[in-house]
Amino acid sequence: MSKPLPNYLLITDDGVTVTLSKPSELNGIKVDRITLRAPTVRDIRSAQATGGTDDEQRELNLFASLAEVGIKDLEGFALKDYSRLQAGYFRLVSEDDV
Repeated sequence: MSKPLPNYLLITDDGVTVTLSKPSELNGIKVDRITLRAPTVRDIRSAQATGGTDDEQRELNLFASLAEVGIKDLEGFALKDYSRLQAGYFRLVSEDDV
């Protein structure tokens, strides 16, 4: 049985929307939410190819691609909000029965 979905996450078949704890600037616009589209195998392979052996860089590359924002924007997130983004991603890609 899976844990209930946190209030800050909204998951659909197409992606996950994460409500941030405080507004952040993405692509030059202040927002209070960020959406990651569901990844494809191509997205994963591209992030791995550009991130080399650096796990954190690969993850940043992937999240930036899925959200269509710059890596620098994600690096400016409060740690709490980046953790929310990670939680949303892992909920998005997990099996439905987990």
